[in-house]
Parts: sequence; structure tokens; C-alpha cells
Amino acid sequence: MRLTVFLFIFLLQVSIAWGLTPEQWFQEGNKFSAQGKFEEAVKAYEKSITGNALSPVAHYNMGIAYKNLGQLDNATTSLEKSVELEPVNMEARVTLGNVYNLQERWSDAIGQLNIVVHRKKSDAEAHGNLAWSYYNYKKGPPFKKLVILNLSRAVQLFKEQNQLQAAEATQKFLEEAQNKFGVSLTQ
Repeated sequence: MRLTVFLFIFLLQVSIAWGLTPEQWFQEGNKFSAQGKFEEAVKAYEKSITGNALSPVAHYNMGIAYKNLGQLDNATTSLEKSVELEPVNMEARVTLGNVYNLQERWSDAIGQLNIVVHRKKSDAEAHGNLAWSYYNYKKGPPFKKLVILNLSRAVQLFKEQNQLQAAEATQKFLEEAQNKFGVSLTQ
């Protein structure tokens, strides 16, 4: 056991002496992401995680880079690890829920996004994406009123946050859903 610990510490020190620290690799990943160089960003985040596997933000940023590359399975794995390491990070849960939506994993998206809308009630994106998940969910009863309720809340929040294009787009989806389901909040 002592030999293993000693070997681990020695290898960590050698890797730091010969290269960048996990924090420096993380910063490199952020630079690459900002430049739209997502493949390079993933490689940098992987090196950061090799040196510090318990960094939720490195897993999160790597998940976003994978999402931008269209590698949704890899994005899911990274984002799930980020949520596992830091379950109270609502931003990671929203992003994971959005990736689940892109994968048409509606029940998984509902699970993540429900947590967010109940803990961070002012998250317009979470409300809108939760409504999208409910709208597409087919394995149980239709959640018509939850679709309408979450879309209405998203429109309201987008307007309050002066995100008028998002409010307008969400309003159109709300009207479509109301017409499709024959349901409004007053019913």
C-alpha cells in the first residue's frame, strides 16, 4: 500500500514537472473551447481529468465540447460524471437534460430538468426544455397541462430576462401545443 501511494505521488510530481498541471490543462481546454477548437479542448480536458478526476467542472466543460462536436454519447458520459461529482450544479443538470433531449431520451431529460425547475424556479431554459421533453414523451399518459404550464413559465421568464427572441420562439411553440392538445391554462 505504501509503495502504491509513493508511486502515485512520484508519478504525479513527474507529470507535473514534465507538463502542465491539471488546472493549466483545464485553462487550455477553456481557451480551445472559446476558439471553437472543440477536439483540442476535449484533449486538454482529458489531460486535466487525468490529473484530477474529481473535478466536476472539467467533466462539465468536456461534456459541452463533446456536445459541440455532435458526440452526444460522449457528452452524456461526461455530463453524467459532472452531475455525479456535484449534484447541486443545476447548470450541469440543464445541459445534461438538453443532451438527453437531443438523444430523444425523454424520461431521462424529464428527470434532470424536473430537479432544476423545482430548485431553480427562474430557469427559463429548463422550463422550456422540460416542456419539450413532456411534449415528446410517449411511454405514459400525455402530460398536456405540464407542457402548457412549463412553456407559459418559460415565456414569462424569457420576457423578464429580456430574452425576447427566446420568448417569441417559445410563445410560438406554446400556441402550437395549445392547438394540438386543445388545452390552455384556463381549462
